[in-house]
Amino acid sequence: MLSYIIRRLLIIIPMALLVVTLTWVLIRMAPGSFYSGEKKLPAAIEANIKKKYGLDKPVYQQYGIMLGNIVRGDFGDSLKYEGQSVNEIIRRHFPYSATIGILAYLLALAIGLAAGIIAALKQNSAADYGSMSLAMLGLSVPNFVLGPILVLIFSLWLYWFPPARTGGVLSYVLPVITLAAIYAAYIARLTRAGMLEVLRSDYIRTARAKGLSELTVLLKHAVRGGLIPVVSFTGPALAALLAGTVVVERVFAIPGLGNIFIQAVLNRDEPLILGIVAFLSILIMIFNLLVDISYAFLDPRIRYE
Repeated sequence: MLSYIIRRLLIIIPMALLVVTLTWVLIRMAPGSFYSGEKKLPAAIEANIKKKYGLDKPVYQQYGIMLGNIVRGDFGDSLKYEGQSVNEIIRRHFPYSATIGILAYLLALAIGLAAGIIAALKQNSAADYGSMSLAMLGLSVPNFVLGPILVLIFSLWLYWFPPARTGGVLSYVLPVITLAAIYAAYIARLTRAGMLEVLRSDYIRTARAKGLSELTVLLKHAVRGGLIPVVSFTGPALAALLAGTVVVERVFAIPGLGNIFIQAVLNRDEPLILGIVAFLSILIMIFNLLVDISYAFLDPRIRYE
């Protein structure tokens, strides 16, 4: 197991550099620049800007400098936010996305697991059809529709929750529910499918033949094996939630990382784009590694060498 973890950790850095390189190439291929506007700048001013930010150097030198900064963990200074480093911007805005993302996934996990387990145990019953119907509804309604509906009902009509982030605990309720809805639906369907497969397996029949109680069979054997599809979904889902969901952050005025990333793309803020991409790619690969490690604890048949 230890050698497997070390190998995976060693792969993270070159993979992140490859993602950053592809992003850098795409940025350079796109027309325009961060300083271009409706009116063309005088040649002297444009030359001074290029010299200030090192854009007058050969492309291979610019790439080498960028890659060296990324390896050192220094993403440089933002081109649009004067005097602010990319590291500082990420450190300031990531906690908003992380807080809402973690709360949303915990809520989705609680609702999805409960609905999926009940649906699997009561297959083809009213509980099964009802929970899966709600799951389909959760998958069908996008968050850019659900968010405004929740604001309309619970903020503008009932005055229960603030319509945007105000710093209080209640301001997190609506964005968390909006984010959690679709993930709860996915988890419910994955849990039901995984549980149904496990409940039909030979070792479950053996456990019941030994005289174990149904609760013991369910909690000790069935749920443990049925969670593998959910765990597979958890890695990329949690990374996406921690990275921030742009629509939800826009609707509820949350200054999270997703919102900042869109602004960086619109502003052609190359260092900020590359810094966020590198940060998120490393985050996703680490979560995927944790998911793979958890397989060995959930299923004794899985071994890593």
